[in-house]
Order: sequence, then C-alpha cells, then structure tokens
Amino acid sequence: MEKIAPEDRATAGPFDVAEVGVLTPYLDFGSIRLSPRPDMQIRADVDENTKRVIALTVEINKHRMQLQAFAASKSEGLWGQTMDALKTGIESQSGSATVADGALGKELHAEVPVMVGDARQLRNSIFVGCDGPKWFLRGVISAVEMSPDGYNELINVFRATVVSRGDLPMPPGDLLPLRLPTGENGQ
Repeated sequence: MEKIAPEDRATAGPFDVAEVGVLTPYLDFGSIRLSPRPDMQIRADVDENTKRVIALTVEINKHRMQLQAFAASKSEGLWGQTMDALKTGIESQSGSATVADGALGKELHAEVPVMVGDARQLRNSIFVGCDGPKWFLRGVISAVEMSPDGYNELINVFRATVVSRGDLPMPPGDLLPLRLPTGENGQ
C-alpha cells in the first residue's frame, strides 16, 4: 500500500528524529518524543502482563490522544490497511466507523463500544495516522464531548511528535519500543 501522510509532513510533522535539531527540547520516551507544553498531561499506558509501556496518552483540556509508533518499510505504508482493519473490527463489535477528511488527510471517525462499569457505551473516537520514513504513527483522539478546539490542540501535538525508528530490524507493524524518560533533556 502507498504511504499516506500530509504533503508537508517533513516540514510540519510528525517528524523523523533525523529531521529535528539537537537544541529542540523533547521528552524522550524512546521511539516517541513529545514537545512539552504546560497544559499537557502525559500518561504511559502499560501492558499489565508484560509490564511493558505500549502507548502514551496525552491529555489537554479533557481531550485525550493515545499515541503509538510502529515499524514500517521504506516503501509501503500502514495507515490505509490499518484504517480498514480498525473499521472492520469496530463494526464487528456493533460500533460504527467512517473514513473522513481531517486536518492530516484521511482519518477514521468512530463510535467504539466500551464497558463503563457494567454498562456498554459508545465512545466517540477519531483515529489519525501518518506513514513516515520506516515508521507509522497512530493517534486515537477521544473526549466525552469532542470540541473543534480540543481536536486541533491534539492535532498540533501529533504534528509536533518526533518518531525515532531505531536501528533494530523489525517487521512492519511491530510496536516500536517505548520507555519512561530518564530525566535528561530528551536528547
């Protein structure tokens, strides 16, 4: 599949680690680096079985975005097939999903079934993605009440994100490793 990314990805992000300067301050989570903001909270999502960090969740003004970076090939993208797989999976669970045009290009607007206590509810979510050089970055935006401002704030965070693919050989689709920052300035 062809790579799907904003035409200005190399200059407006999300960025490859080779595209950013050394002086830019970032919080370094391994494969994902985030530009700090005073109004942003970041949570590491940990797999309970493996105790491995599997995603980062950013929250600004009651809007959340979960970020994950995956290995990809130089020539083929993952966003198109990922959208198809997400749409099929959500619909098989009695949710709904529609491909729409958004700030980054194609995105998936979905009502995802979730359990809240004993009750099944539908959560509004927007899946965004970007195929970069040898990586794929996915974000899942959600809020109790989605606002255009909240969406735009998280798109800005997504665009400012830096992905570090690393040198380890990994098959396309494998989750790139995340870790907690060690307290240095992100370089």
